[in-house]
Parts: sequence; structure tokens; C-alpha cells
Amino acid sequence: MQKWANHMKPLTIVYWTRFSLGVVAALICAFLSTPQSGFNIFNGATIALLIYIITYYIYKARFLTKVEKPSKLLSTGVGAYFLSWLVMWVLFYTIFYVHL
Repeated sequence: MQKWANHMKPLTIVYWTRFSLGVVAALICAFLSTPQSGFNIFNGATIALLIYIITYYIYKARFLTKVEKPSKLLSTGVGAYFLSWLVMWVLFYTIFYVHL
């Protein structure tokens, strides 16, 4: 993993890992949102937001000196993260629990 990461810019790494983590967060939400569980969009949004905040502090510790503006670490990939989370949650839920 380090080999390709050395050739990418820090904000590119942040963007694509956030996109990927949006998919992971969606998978977690889909497993927790069984039809009988009562798990709803607010619970899912809490999980997604928690993962996003945790990644911010990880990226801040790793890339703070490598970016021009520290605020970019918070905003880079926010749209990709939440859009991938929502779309993939719907897709995973449909695959796991909707039987035709």
C-alpha cells in the first residue's frame, strides 16, 4: 500500500479513502438495519458521521504538515463520502433484505 501512496498527493489519498469508507459505512449500516431491528436513517447517519469524524483526526495526524490548508482535510471528499454511503446503503439493503 505504501508504494502507490508515495506517488499520490495527500488530498487525493484523503478523497479516495473517504469514498471507500463511505462504502464500508454503508455495509455496516446495511447489516445493522434488518427489517426487524428498528434501525433508521438517523442511526445510520450517526454511524456515518462518527466514521467521518474519526477519519478527520486520523488524516489530521498524518497529513497536517503536507497540505496547504488544514481545513482541506475536513472538507475533501465530504460529498463523495456521504453520497457513496447513502447510495451503497440503499443498494446493500436491497440486496440483503428485499426478496422478490
